[in-house]
Amino acid sequence: MLAAAVGAAALYPIAGCGLFGDEEDKSQPPAPDPLAPLLAEALSLASQHEAAIAAFPALAERLTPVAAAHREHATALTKVIKAPAPSASASSASPAPPSGDEKSTLGALRSAEQKGQKSAAQACQAAAAERAALLGSIAAARATHLEVVR
Repeated sequence: MLAAAVGAAALYPIAGCGLFGDEEDKSQPPAPDPLAPLLAEALSLASQHEAAIAAFPALAERLTPVAAAHREHATALTKVIKAPAPSASASSASPAPPSGDEKSTLGALRSAEQKGQKSAAQACQAAAAERAALLGSIAAARATHLEVVR
């Protein structure tokens, strides 16, 4: 019994040194959050809509609410990811101005929204329950955006 006590006492000092894997490895950066691509996509979609509005002011009434929704989704994703809030300048690495006419611009926006809706739906299916509601909401909103850019 004395030997067991001495053995346990001998192990006590090394228990906190990381030998047993109880300390975090601070030398490795944390893995990127799986929602980071959706955040980038929301910002990109907002920028694409804003570029279309700048090129075709007649589309402003239709597209401004969609761009705002993408910005709101980016804000919500930022909170969930616990990432620093994107600044307006960081997210305004604006895409090239739309080429072509309004119809082709709306077609490009529709394609981008379809891709975005699909990626949000896939992320929703793979997400933990506490994130799935937000992602489902984003996927549903992007589906409605398809009607706006029709």
